[in-house]
Amino acid sequence: MTLFGNHPGEFAALLTAVFWTVTALAFEAAGKRIGSLQVNFLRLVFGFIFLSTFNLIRGSEVFPADATPENWLWLSLSGFAGIFLGDLFLFKSYTLIGSRFSMLIMTLVPPITALFSFIILDEHLSLLHFLGMMLTFGGISMAIFNRNGKGEKVSLKLAPAGLLYALGGAVGQAMGLVLSKRGLGSCDPFSATQIRIISGFAGFSVLITLMGRWPRVAESISDLRGMKPLALGSFFGPFLGISFSLIAVRYTEAGIASTIMALTPILIIAPAAIIYKEKVTFAEVAGAIISVGGVSLFFI
Repeated sequence: MTLFGNHPGEFAALLTAVFWTVTALAFEAAGKRIGSLQVNFLRLVFGFIFLSTFNLIRGSEVFPADATPENWLWLSLSGFAGIFLGDLFLFKSYTLIGSRFSMLIMTLVPPITALFSFIILDEHLSLLHFLGMMLTFGGISMAIFNRNGKGEKVSLKLAPAGLLYALGGAVGQAMGLVLSKRGLGSCDPFSATQIRIISGFAGFSVLITLMGRWPRVAESISDLRGMKPLALGSFFGPFLGISFSLIAVRYTEAGIASTIMALTPILIIAPAAIIYKEKVTFAEVAGAIISVGGVSLFFI
């Protein structure tokens, strides 16, 4: 990874945050057209197609047949925890406590990831890296909490179920990242992403069957105005985003990678202001500066 110099994992994590920023904007548009559950499921279908096509073009296995049983075990568990449960709980929390407070709780993903990586992977963060994580965490929290919410009132009387779902989403995504590093080994990151997607696909397939939502999924496919942003988001999300997140954890500690990848709420401020004409507050600017300062400590 000489392309990224002495910090390949950190730069891969930063690219992941950029990819997920594009994904967030695209999936917001798609979700308004076809619904969040359909987006969650169909993004994995698109992502698998993109990955298979990419593998075919570069002359490698279209299907990850060369992965070991151990790779399959841990990566499948990571896909179920992160892609299925993590995102399912997160979207459920949106409906109960709103996106702002859900995102605020999701800022706990980096410290939770650092804790799990210490327990499962025996990874340790230096004092400087821990300081960087705390600064980034504080800056992101400041920016999210002081956003101009669309009809969301700042209140401490939040639905306990919503808080639990958001926390479950944070734990799911953190565990998914740590388990993916545990199972990655020498497996190609793009092939590893395929395995994670297959696991998430299986989880959502069972859920959609139990909910009787297949007719709505079929109806969504015919909505071209919804499919266009969905395809764009799937290219930058399940295809590039998840794959580069695995490249990130291969070359740096999971806690560091998770902290840098959590910058999406900061990176989305400018495009949201341009595209949706959202007003940028002083707190958002200050939070962004603090977050960038925190992340910069990982590159020292």
